[in-house]
Amino acid sequence: MELRHLQALVGIADHGGFSAAADALGTVQSNVSAHVARLERELGAVLVDRSSGRLTEEGIVVVERSRRMMAELDAMVADVAAMRREITGLVRMGVIGTTGRWLVPRLFEQLRARHPGVQVCAIDGINSTLEPRLLSGELDVAVVALPVLLDELAVTPLFEEDLMLVVPVDHPLASKQTPLPISLLTDLELILPMPHTALRANIDAACRRAGVKLRSAMEVDGVRLIASLTFDGYGPAILPATAVPNHLRDQFCLLSVEDLPARRVGVTLRQRGLPSAPTRAVIDLLYEVVDDACARPEGLRALRRE
Repeated sequence: MELRHLQALVGIADHGGFSAAADALGTVQSNVSAHVARLERELGAVLVDRSSGRLTEEGIVVVERSRRMMAELDAMVADVAAMRREITGLVRMGVIGTTGRWLVPRLFEQLRARHPGVQVCAIDGINSTLEPRLLSGELDVAVVALPVLLDELAVTPLFEEDLMLVVPVDHPLASKQTPLPISLLTDLELILPMPHTALRANIDAACRRAGVKLRSAMEVDGVRLIASLTFDGYGPAILPATAVPNHLRDQFCLLSVEDLPARRVGVTLRQRGLPSAPTRAVIDLLYEVVDDACARPEGLRALRRE
């Protein structure tokens, strides 16, 4: 089994067929076909359905393993290079949208100044899409809301931010003294996160402790989408403080609510495997950015790195 055989199969998975994989790999289709056929003979299984060009169940398993192996090889090359000269290499970083909006620009500024040879590919997403991509090796690191659902991922807390009730400035609650009693939430139809997401779990736990039952106008997977719906007038929502950008702060009130916990956000890696030198450099800068009190958004607090 050779690396090029695995690369051919991953190319098919990424680009949708033998021909497209060959173009992406800079070779011809017959080479890709030969590599995959060799791999299938060695494993004793059909990995690609030739009639549809799609991976079989066995093929999906092999691709997932292959991504992790190739990520480790890339990390090895980057680590050796870092020992001889400045840190260089590509880091594929997933980040939840509301955090990425303020964190990614500051991270890029620091990278240009400190590690110009490190390139970051920032992938916007939500926990339910970023966690599987990190586990499969498509991402090197992810900044996600806590807790994470996959046991195979290791998490280090990065920061916490206040959860606020967000309403238009002309809403009846906008003139109330804060913090509001959590019992007032029962009078509202809220745009809520989907059940079993990290944010919803935190909100539900606080409401259970207070004996409060929430009413849902709709349930949405993705904090940034919830925020957009609130900004477009579809209803109030409980959102992290950073979900409301500065240019909308004169149109919406962020109201503190008693007993609502802070949202915790952390840096997530695969349990197995050592992150590359460029990945470690990016993680260090993430903590430096968050530790800078002058750069942190209002309502956000750095958490000590464990």
